[in-house]
Amino acid sequence: MSDLLNALNWRYATKKFDPQKPLAPEKLARLLEALRLSASSFGLQSWKFVVVEDREKRTALVEHSWNQTQVVDASALIVFCRPTTFKIAEVDRLIALTASARGVDESGLEGYAGMMKGFLGNLDATALRHWMENQIYLALGNLLSACALEEVDACPMEGFSAENYDELLGLGDLGLASVVLCPVGYRSADDAYAGLTKIRYPAEEVVVRI
Repeated sequence: MSDLLNALNWRYATKKFDPQKPLAPEKLARLLEALRLSASSFGLQSWKFVVVEDREKRTALVEHSWNQTQVVDASALIVFCRPTTFKIAEVDRLIALTASARGVDESGLEGYAGMMKGFLGNLDATALRHWMENQIYLALGNLLSACALEEVDACPMEGFSAENYDELLGLGDLGLASVVLCPVGYRSADDAYAGLTKIRYPAEEVVVRI
């Protein structure tokens, strides 16, 4: 736990990345595996993580990212996406995978499947979209912690045009819609934000014991 707390104190939302310092492929692979293992409601994993490594594509995205150069200077850009449609059939897919992985019969999971279908069936299109976006933020938080432990810099970003990202990356053709971004890599030696004191409210203000 002390390692984790030290890592979280070390991390910050990196404003300037070193474009000459790429992530080792095995390190990026570990971060992506941490993303894959993220928690999600019911374990339904209603997300995709699009890794944009092509520099030309990322250069074209800068103007649609409020001109924030992190998207091109970082080693890789991860675009967190939700499905444009999420059908009840996804429950059956998860149940089939669960039964196979755990060596049980699908009939024994009917109650769980029914609960998931009941929950999703009560959501209108707007509520379903918000539910999926909430899952994505769980994964984003997990990535930030994983990056900190790996001493990899990251910058969660909502300042971008999702519509332009979807178009330029062809996400719509993949049945996806972008929600949030996270460039990952290594901070530049002259990032003025790197040495600033971390600002957090004290525990007695944010932790409520009842």
